[in-house]
Amino acid sequence: MAPLVWLITGTSSGFGLAFVYSILAHGDKAIATARTLSKIKHLQDSGAEIMQLDVTAPQLELDEKIKQAIAFYGHVDVLINNAGYMQTGNWEDLSHEDLLAIFNTNVFGPINLTRSILPHFREQQAGTLVFIGSSAAWQGNPGISAYNGTKNALQGMVEGLQQEVLPFGIKTLLVEAGSFRTSLLDPRNVNMASAKFEAYEEYNTCLKGVIKSLNGTQVGDTPKGVKFIVDAVKGEGWAEGKEVPFRLILGADGLKTVMDKAKEVITLCEKWGDAFSSTDL
Repeated sequence: MAPLVWLITGTSSGFGLAFVYSILAHGDKAIATARTLSKIKHLQDSGAEIMQLDVTAPQLELDEKIKQAIAFYGHVDVLINNAGYMQTGNWEDLSHEDLLAIFNTNVFGPINLTRSILPHFREQQAGTLVFIGSSAAWQGNPGISAYNGTKNALQGMVEGLQQEVLPFGIKTLLVEAGSFRTSLLDPRNVNMASAKFEAYEEYNTCLKGVIKSLNGTQVGDTPKGVKFIVDAVKGEGWAEGKEVPFRLILGADGLKTVMDKAKEVITLCEKWGDAFSSTDL
């Protein structure tokens, strides 16, 4: 099998960085990207191509970035939409600008970059789209509802996309990961909304403490999670000879979150189903 060419967003740390090393270890080609090129220059020494890419850039700029990526090897086989960040804060403290910023990065960024690469994938009648979502899409958490919202929105969009592009030979994977030991919760990477109301002062202090305690104690093993995804794309390891599901739920905690929500909804429908369906004509 010829080496695959992977384009990965957000490779300066966390899952993105681990993807680059795992892809190269598999003998494939990696095109690593980040908003700030200087943060990933060291990846060239490992054999990756690098380029500057901000997923919140205008559509025409993203179109040009995809052309630049294709020019490295003549084609791209896999796009990993990985770039994203955590925004915290209660509803009253979150500004419209806070919400626009996180949705631009976590939702519209992957949508627009995928739109840019789809003509290339359709032309070659092949390609794999990977979206790094989160089990946070399945629940609402006080203080991180903005993050929950972005992952939930991404989930809904990608489910529809998967069905749209399958006839063109394009595969889609939605990764819904639990808590993995990345830098997502590093205080330097968490954008906290400014406290505007004294009523939430104690709450905000508690939220900061919770995030601090979770940072560096996550149960998920990042290299293991990344290898699981790479194997899913390549049909190797655990995925060899198997029909890989569209949704990949990673980590014991992520699995528990999804299962608990599924059971909750089934219980709700069983208890109230007659009342809910009574509104039909």
